Order: sequence, then structure tokens, then C-alpha cells
Amino acid sequence: MANSNLIFSDSSDSGHWIELEAASPNTLQADLEALGWKVQQTGGAVRVHCLESDSAAELSVLVNRLLADIKVRHQISLKAKTLDLLPLEATLLTENNACQLLPFGIHRLDADTVVAVSMAGDHAFLSQHELLTLLETPEKLALDKRAALQSKYFLMNPQSLGSTGLLHSRIAARKETVLAGHSLHIFVPTLQCEHSCQYCQVSRRLEDSGHSMTAAQVDAACDTVFESSSNSLTVEFQGGDPLLRFDLIQRAVNRIQLLNKSHQRRIRFVITSTLHQLTPAMCEYLRDNQIHLSTSLDGPANLHNKNRPLPSRDAHARTVAGIELARSIMGSGAVAALMTTTRASLAYPEAIVDEYVRLGFGEICIRPLSLYGFAKRNIKHLGYTLDEFTHFYERALQRVLEWNFDGTELREGTAALILNKLLSPFDAGYVDLQSPTGSGSAVLVYNYDGYVYPSDEARMLAESGDKSLRLGEIGEPLWQLMKSPVIEGLLINSISTQVPGCTKCAFNSFCGPDPVAAQAEFGSMKILSLTTEHCKRYKWMFDYFFRRLRSADDSFLDLAYLWASPAGKNDA
Repeated sequence: MANSNLIFSDSSDSGHWIELEAASPNTLQADLEALGWKVQQTGGAVRVHCLESDSAAELSVLVNRLLADIKVRHQISLKAKTLDLLPLEATLLTENNACQLLPFGIHRLDADTVVAVSMAGDHAFLSQHELLTLLETPEKLALDKRAALQSKYFLMNPQSLGSTGLLHSRIAARKETVLAGHSLHIFVPTLQCEHSCQYCQVSRRLEDSGHSMTAAQVDAACDTVFESSSNSLTVEFQGGDPLLRFDLIQRAVNRIQLLNKSHQRRIRFVITSTLHQLTPAMCEYLRDNQIHLSTSLDGPANLHNKNRPLPSRDAHARTVAGIELARSIMGSGAVAALMTTTRASLAYPEAIVDEYVRLGFGEICIRPLSLYGFAKRNIKHLGYTLDEFTHFYERALQRVLEWNFDGTELREGTAALILNKLLSPFDAGYVDLQSPTGSGSAVLVYNYDGYVYPSDEARMLAESGDKSLRLGEIGEPLWQLMKSPVIEGLLINSISTQVPGCTKCAFNSFCGPDPVAAQAEFGSMKILSLTTEHCKRYKWMFDYFFRRLRSADDSFLDLAYLWASPAGKNDA
């Protein structure tokens, strides 16, 4: 994370400028411009234009707003309490300064406390008295509280120049994932896999045939990738186990790299695999082409082998061997891992976290079951209630925190996702928490069956017989795929400001309905969102982390802001 220092504020004929000294001035300038600030660089420093006014009150508000915008990715301060750089008694806030109350949502934490969330996605913890004062007579709020609420877009001075534009830019920044175009392209070269995992959604046995893409389909999918308007592209290979068709992976990577000589996009390749088929020659190719690996690791050997059985009963040992092989040739950061929580996992949250530390991983993601395909058929002996999962999650997260506070860095992926939503103006790009949905607007799946789907979950639905979410055939132009009535249905049923059950939810700045999940759970996208498992789980997550933030000490706050920075987007 880059270190930045506030040097001075300067008043001139053109208004106030704040000068920042940054370790990465180009990145700082790009971040601020994306949020609507007027920025200059002079002699390695970044100058930020605050307003066309001499009002010290407005300057105080905007300085706080500026620092809130950049503190996650540029370390001026990690703690909100240190952000008031200008003395509030000098801000000239008086009862005569009119303020316009902007729309916001509230979520009650206890009888006397709510968390309020503005349109910009900023939050404030308010007592019942403060809430009523804000709604009825905001000019009577304490000066520090009123300035803080104005900087977070709960209040706006109608005469403030530029504040509306900054608000719109903040909202747009949170929608970057769905506004930037199709940034995630998933190839499913084969459905074959040697595992017979109880919770698997889609895989087929090795001896099965007819479950792989053709070379022509691979080529056509590569061409469609570059029809996307996104400048940053992630190409991910899933399965089955895609390493079983390494020839198709190589064909796709080579073609995309060739096409990119003229398109000049930023491209990241990822392969999701058991790693059991991995060879030194494969690792050398992956290293030379900067391709990352992701694998499944459900915990210690006994648990992993139960969840992911092989006839040889050595799934865990073979996965660990693949991890070690990849690291030895590709580097220590070559492999990421994900776990899936089954009923058998619930008794071992600490042991699962400890296994990730033992194997040298810097991140763990505590994931629930995905109720698609074969996993849904086995739910009676694999599944659990939401309360059981959240209890498991709290214990696992506490173990992660203990490791961090003892000096071992370990990031929990779900917590990082939620904290990014709550604390950062920059979206982490998780397509399942978008409004409108990222399915079909940020992600496309090119499946082995020759069809294009709007998400990984949609192609899993097809494997269980529901093919209603197909967009078209591989090779159809992108504009034609986007005219599919499926896209219209996904959009209509995922706008949180319009969908019943979401319109008055305090968390709709952070979230969005998941119509694909609704289709899987209820057989229709047109479902009251608050009845879905997706909604219930994430409402619990938002409530839980707001409670943690409200009572957090400095150690937790420092870690929370560190995790809130979108992974891979730090300056350090």
C-alpha cells in the first residue's frame, strides 16, 4: 500500500487545492480522477482541486471526503477518527447553513443504534436521537457529526459546487464491474474429471465421451473475448478438470496472445484444477505465459478426502503434491486455493484454517455449498442451515484473525469482499454482488456443449436440465448474444432500486439480487429477493461486519481497511 502525506491546502483565485505527496502519484491521480476529482501533478506531488469557494465549512467537508476516498488504497490514515485534519471549530458551520437531506437507508443494530448507508455507499453509526435529529432538524446536529454526515453524502449544501458530480462519480465507481464490459471470460474445455465429489455440480467421468469443446469452438470463443469493451480481461479455464485437455488450453492461450498483439488489452489467465494431472512441462508453459492456478482444498487430509473422494483415497496428498510442484517451478504465489463447506466441515473450522497456514497460503475463502446440479441432489446429507453455516464462519474467521494478530498474514476472502463493499469506493469486481447483475454483463461462459451462458452457475443449471439461460451458440457475435431475452430478464430482475424486497433495504448500495441463484432455488428469476438463500446469507454478512466495525479496536480496523483494498490493486 502506498504511503501518502497531506502537505498543505492552498487558496487561490480558482478555489482551494490540496497537495498530496504520494509514493505512486500516477496511481493516486488515476484513482482520484475515477472518483470525479479534478487533479494535477506538479513535481511528483498530486494537487486536488476541492471547490470554487472560500467556505471553510465546505473545505472541511471535502477534505474529509477526499481522504475517505483514498485511504483504502493510499495510506494517509487507516482510522476514520484521524481524518479530521481541519479544526471543526474553524469550519464556520452554523445553524443558518442550509443542508439538503439526501436519501439513505437504515439498518437497526440494537434498540438505540442504527447503521445508516448513503447513496454513495458510505455508512454512519447513529443513535436513535441522532437519527431523528438528522431526519427532522439536521442543522441541530453536533458540528462534528454534521460535517461527517455531509462528507459521506447524507447531507448536501445546495450551494456547494461540484458535490453532485462527485456523488455521481462515487456511484459509478461502485458500478465499474458491470459498466466496464465483459471482463471475465470462462472457458470450459472439458467436463471430464477423475474425482467423484459429493458436492460437485457438473463433472463427468474420464471414460465418458462427448464432453469437450472442439478446436473450432475454442477459436471462435477467443474471437468473442476481444469483442468485449473491457480493457482488462480475465480468461479462466474451468471444468471438469481442464488440465485433462491441456491441448485446448494451449490453443486458447496462444490464440488470445496472438490476437492481443493488435488489441493491446491487459489479460490474466487462470486455470481451476485438482492439479492431479499437472506435470513439470505444463508448469514451465504456465510460468512462461504467466498463467495462474487455482485448486480446491477443503481442509486436512481426512476431511478433504471425504469431500473429494478418489478410489485410491489419496486426493489430499495428490493435491498437495501438485501445489508443491507448481510452486517449485512457477514460484511461491503460483497457486490459490478455495474450500467448500459441507456438513462434515462444520466441526473443523479451526483445523481447516490451520491447514491453509501449514501449506503456506496467504488467503482462504470460507465458501458455502453451491446448490446447483449434483450438489442439489445430495443436499440432504451435505447441507446445513444458515445458522449452522454462520456459526462455522464466525469460528473460522476468528481463527484467521488470531493468526494475523500473531504475525501470520492470512486474508479471508469473504470478509475481504464484504469489507470492500463497506469501506472502499473501488469495487473488487465480484459479479455475484452487483446491481444490475454481473451475469451476462461482466461475465460470459463458453461451454463444452457449444453454447454461451451468462455465468458459471447458469451453465451448471444446464447440466441439471434447465437450459433456459443459454444466450446463444459459441461463434455468434457479442451484440447478438446481448440481444437474447435472457439478458433482459437478468437485468430487469437484478436492479436493487426497483426489485421488491430490495428497494428499502439499507444494504442495496453493496448488493443486488441474484436472478440465476433464484432460478436454481425456485425455478424462476421473478422471486421476492428477500426469500432467497442469497439474500439471507449476505444480509447476515453485512449485519455481522457492521457490528464488528462498530465495536472494533485499532488492530481489527487496520486489518479491515487492508482487506478492503481490492486484491491485486494495491500499489505496494
